[in-house]
Amino acid sequence: MNHHFVREKRIDITRLANGLTVATEQMPEIATATLGVWVGTGSRHETAHEHGLSHLIEHMAFKGTTRRSARRIAEDIENVGGDINAATSVEYTSYTARVLGENVDVALDVLGDILIHSAFEAGELAREKGVILQEYAAVEDTPDDLVYDAFMETAYAGQPIGRPILGTPETIKSFDEATIRAFLAREYTPGKMVLAAAGDVDHARIVEMAERHFGSMPSAPLREPEAGVYSGGERRISRKLEQANIVLGLPGLSFKDPGYYATHLFAHILGGGLTSRLWHEVRENRGLAYSIDSFHWPFSDTGLFGIGAGTAGSDVAELMDVTLATMRQATQDISEIEMTRAKAQMKVALLTALETPGGRIERVARQLLSWGRVIPSDEIVLKVDALTVEQVREAGQRLLHGEPTLAAIGPIKGLPSLARIKSGLIG
Repeated sequence: MNHHFVREKRIDITRLANGLTVATEQMPEIATATLGVWVGTGSRHETAHEHGLSHLIEHMAFKGTTRRSARRIAEDIENVGGDINAATSVEYTSYTARVLGENVDVALDVLGDILIHSAFEAGELAREKGVILQEYAAVEDTPDDLVYDAFMETAYAGQPIGRPILGTPETIKSFDEATIRAFLAREYTPGKMVLAAAGDVDHARIVEMAERHFGSMPSAPLREPEAGVYSGGERRISRKLEQANIVLGLPGLSFKDPGYYATHLFAHILGGGLTSRLWHEVRENRGLAYSIDSFHWPFSDTGLFGIGAGTAGSDVAELMDVTLATMRQATQDISEIEMTRAKAQMKVALLTALETPGGRIERVARQLLSWGRVIPSDEIVLKVDALTVEQVREAGQRLLHGEPTLAAIGPIKGLPSLARIKSGLIG
């Protein structure tokens, strides 16, 4: 019985006249308020000459407005004990703040200011470009990060969805205020924005403040990003390193695909924890890697399944052989015990994400942007519980018949050819 998942708190939702959605969840046991604005725009919404612009804009939001200096933005939040942050992903950009419930007006005033009135002063822009270039260099010097950028670029070759979020030194250096403001006018439109708040909040008060700070934003037609089309392929980067970092991928599913949950469960059974098959065989039985995991990244119109590991150059061939054999075997004999355990782990992950106001507003905002509604937890759990062993095995078989993507960095001379890997997926 899933009694934990039927106690949904009340979520109040109001849509402003310009299209911006306001969603609140009052949590009487919480003395703080967490608020955030999610924009349905990320790196995949950029054109080629805008590559990295979403991430730069997120940084520049804290570098001064027509009313506040960069220091004043931080002071106004921290003077009331709060904190403020932002993040950029492939499909979303978020700006969040946490304060005492009595200070939600301060948080919303700052959020509205940085989103509507950022100054993009030339000196600040130049300094922040330098910061991002250092961030770019740090990734280039970190093989276990760089390999995932190479992986995405290969899986979605020549497409916005596959490009690294940070951009390139060339594009980063090219951005100016005019480019930033044109992107904001096109992409930061109220119809693809959600203001979510949870904790010690009052819906009517949040709506009133949202109208004050965001109500004057003009509505605009929504622009769909370029469709993501999985391509597959390989990218091998030989470097003199102690360890080879390898990611093997296959076409996955969108979170809107009916087969999403079965695919996600297969990935978890294969490499999602200390009892997973890959961990047991690769790490525990053979000692071929310090860690190995599998993942399924869903997007709005596509998805990507993958396995990531690091190993010594002398072990890359054996690691790949063992991984392929483990994947094949999983499509044949996943057991009821494994299913029960994986379902329980998914439920715990879902509940854990809902135990903080921050987790709750992120879930609400993302679901409203993606589905136009908040999906009750028990609805998700019913879908997971309904999955059968046969459905999950079939999801795995479908994955293994896709075109592979391989990204590898380090001492990788012994890594098998992509053709051999492809034949090894289906035996």
